[in-house]
Amino acid sequence: MKPSPTREPARASSGVRVPLAARLVLPRALVPFFLRATHANRTFVTAAGARRRIRQRSLRPAPFGPPATLRDDVRVDVAQRGGWPVYTITRRDGASHGTIVYAHGGGWVGEIVSQHWHLAAQLSAEVGATVVLPIYPLVPFGTAEEARVGLVDLVTSADGPVALAGDSAGGQIVLSAALALRDAGVVVANTVLIAPALDLTWSNPRIPEVQPTDPWLGTPGGRVLAEHWRGSLDLRHPTVSPLFGELAGLGPVTVFTGTRDVLNPDAHLLREQAARAGVALEWHEGEGDVHAYPLLPTRSGREARAAIVRTLRRSFGR
Repeated sequence: MKPSPTREPARASSGVRVPLAARLVLPRALVPFFLRATHANRTFVTAAGARRRIRQRSLRPAPFGPPATLRDDVRVDVAQRGGWPVYTITRRDGASHGTIVYAHGGGWVGEIVSQHWHLAAQLSAEVGATVVLPIYPLVPFGTAEEARVGLVDLVTSADGPVALAGDSAGGQIVLSAALALRDAGVVVANTVLIAPALDLTWSNPRIPEVQPTDPWLGTPGGRVLAEHWRGSLDLRHPTVSPLFGELAGLGPVTVFTGTRDVLNPDAHLLREQAARAGVALEWHEGEGDVHAYPLLPTRSGREARAAIVRTLRRSFGR
């Protein structure tokens, strides 16, 4: 599969232009209705829905190139690395105080989408960093081990301080990579987890309590996807489910989680385990927010994105 060509945004007459979609603010109360109306949960609410999605995406892979228009103050490049297309977003003025390796979410079966691109562009411009976006192989072809190896390689070959960030499935990938890097003697500046998937056994007893309020994710489909993603590893292996890993020795971790997200109970367990392990963890919980709310065009999403920028700037000594 060939990467989509990078397209340069048109120049504004003055100042920095941020696309209109990145400036819109949707009332948070409308988000669940929108998700249900668009059947965003069809992959997750039934096992059959997950299997259909896997077949659809294996037959017709989704495009993954950047939107035609991002911010005017960043540029996008792409190269092949280990068989993966790997995109980089950098500031046009060349300023870079570190590298952020970002793994996108999508349930291990969904491709990178415009919300990921706009967040990555914001991080590059406002943190003053090089953002690396790997297009990792998805279910049914990719596995947790393959993703972990690829992320570790990107971090160890990056220049300057490096942070990891990822949302949902990408949160699982980057935390698993952070554990492997720690074992190799590499501690990243920060690991930012946005609504991370942490335990692919889906066995937390609080999940059924949260499920009726979650308009997006569900256990039946999640279990089907996890069975594919684990490859030959046990579901409790830290490469698959980082909640089962030993956290001691990790660098700082930052967590964003919404209370209307079935992954929220595991985020609480991660917070407790980090405290016992002596790992610094910055906690952001969106009361009434859905899964991956920092990527959504809501007021709480915008505030969360600003908080991510502040956290990463501090991590890079800015």
